[in-house]
Amino acid sequence: MTTERSPQRADGWTAAVRQRLGLGRLLPLGGAVDGAWIAETAAASVLRGATVEGAVLGTLRIGPAREATTGAETRPEALRPVGTGSPAGTGGPAGAGVVAEAALALPPAPPSGLPPGPLRIEAEFRAAGDRPLPESAAALRAALVTAAAARLGLEIAEVDLRVTALLDDAAPDQVTDGADAPSPPAPAPVAKASTKAEAEGPAGEAAAAVPGVVSLTRVLGGAVHTAQDHIRVEVATAGDHRALDVARSVRTAVSAATADRLPVSVLVTDVVEAPGASRQRPALPAGR
Repeated sequence: MTTERSPQRADGWTAAVRQRLGLGRLLPLGGAVDGAWIAETAAASVLRGATVEGAVLGTLRIGPAREATTGAETRPEALRPVGTGSPAGTGGPAGAGVVAEAALALPPAPPSGLPPGPLRIEAEFRAAGDRPLPESAAALRAALVTAAAARLGLEIAEVDLRVTALLDDAAPDQVTDGADAPSPPAPAPVAKASTKAEAEGPAGEAAAAVPGVVSLTRVLGGAVHTAQDHIRVEVATAGDHRALDVARSVRTAVSAATADRLPVSVLVTDVVEAPGASRQRPALPAGR
């Protein structure tokens, strides 16, 4: 049956699907115990700031590393879902009770979220013709890996780079400015962060108060999703804070603010640069 409001409802559903698709893949931040994920588009926007002289980034995608797709059956016991393995007191190995308790504390991944594990960056770039291509590729690879770890908390195991063109030697500005590099098309933009964090109950209030949280976001639904066995919080983080560190703090704050002590996961949907901050940043030094 159709009604006069059906087209509006259909439009709203379509917009929601496009918004969700616009996030790209949901990438694991840190390890399994961190319970944190970040949208691929948010991560890519940060990695584009890792510019190096002699290379201009083009298309950039992030996904599971090849090794992550072949070792699914060799994960540690603590990473198994609740109910697997030998429980304490039933003839299982020593420490099984601790393992079961650790498993209980691990929240599930968000819908379509990649499981925790190493990641792979695939990118295209234009290179300066007056520099050896292996040298430019090595510098760009190092910058991407450093930025992924220092600014986000992504575990990058592989970086696959492909040269698509040589830059004109007569236009040196092309070498250092990657602002015109093409981006992969997104069906819809990532949800914009509001200028003031909006709280939703005790969990939302606790998350919004964490340093580095710019706002709560609502891409997968409500900013705070409470299920029977876990809580998921969506946030936009500040560009001058490491995304993984913010997500860990959000988990701690939300766990302390809620009475049920359910496992908490955090999804970073956007990384917001401060007003006036340059979108293209130099690569961070290793170890920062």
